[in-house]
Amino acid sequence: MGDITLILLGAGSASRFSLPPKKQWLWIGEQPLWLKVTDDFQKIHNFQDTIIVSSKDDINVMSNFSEYNFVEGGHSRQQSLKNALKNVSTPYVLVSDIARCCLDSSMVTRVISAKINRACVVPTLKVVDTLYFEESPIDRESTKIIQTPQLSCTETLKKALNSNQEFTDDSSAVASMGGEIIFVEGSVKAHKLTTVEDLSKMTCLEAPSSLALTGFGIDIHPFEEGKKMILCGIEIDSPFGFKAHSDGDVAIHALIDALLGAAGLGDIGEFYPDTSDEFKGADSRELLLDTVQRLKNLGYVIGNVDLAIIAQTPRLLTYKKAMRFKLASLLNLKPNLVNIKATTAEKLGWIGRKEGVAVEAVATLYYYDWTKNENYHN
Repeated sequence: MGDITLILLGAGSASRFSLPPKKQWLWIGEQPLWLKVTDDFQKIHNFQDTIIVSSKDDINVMSNFSEYNFVEGGHSRQQSLKNALKNVSTPYVLVSDIARCCLDSSMVTRVISAKINRACVVPTLKVVDTLYFEESPIDRESTKIIQTPQLSCTETLKKALNSNQEFTDDSSAVASMGGEIIFVEGSVKAHKLTTVEDLSKMTCLEAPSSLALTGFGIDIHPFEEGKKMILCGIEIDSPFGFKAHSDGDVAIHALIDALLGAAGLGDIGEFYPDTSDEFKGADSRELLLDTVQRLKNLGYVIGNVDLAIIAQTPRLLTYKKAMRFKLASLLNLKPNLVNIKATTAEKLGWIGRKEGVAVEAVATLYYYDWTKNENYHN
């Protein structure tokens, strides 16, 4: 059994990373970046446990990909690390940033091999440029560039972080309480992904897969007298609307399910439950916009959508074009990539008896291709 727990930090908002997906959710082949980095670490060392620190929303999605342990991060790197350390039982802990995504196995091995009790092992690089502090030059031979991963005695690191002082890395915390810092040779490969421009330096990252992801959604709502009818975000001239917790837009609900299904994110009830007062009477257009933003954050691009509305009443022929253009606007798609079909139930069943409407939807997603960003090639 190993004596080291691996902690990977990825709870930041990536505010300096100006692409639609958060950098944790850049797709590398058919893996998100956070999972690639985690799996790459497993190839280097047999850790007793692996903890991934992320935001609450991301954890819910990440758990669909693997059985690693996930911990919700805090308002800072230090708080996120403290949250993770509460779950560590091994004598040593190796901490790295998910953004340090091109691993040098030799460097990681050097760090792990140098472990000793009550110390922090840190990979470093020499400074090759002239340095100034404010208006005066300083001796670059006495400076170091600090990298991750860093290996610490677990109890020492816990004590070091139990302070009101904010530290930017583990070694700073351990040094502040007089702990020993052991420096080992770092690696120029271990560049940290901070801005879009850094992508051009990440030679370990392959382009995302061109795989098309397809999702299917279906929703059904009965009629309710005296309620406004909304379908595909368009008001329909009808004496009744849909019985529902929200505005009852059965078409958008089916579409949201299709989009979530293509991304493997579950169903609409997991994100917008009909048991929550938050969504009572909700505008389904807003729910769709929220879903679209969620997909963008996770590195997905919508390809096209196709909806089939099954309704004996009302007649929808004259509304189909408006529906197409409304959904295209909400999805940020060209109208030809949104298709609306409407059919009757040939007077069969509950739909044929004019008791309600059913909608089926299909959606296609692709992985966001970050290699086509102009800054990647600069």
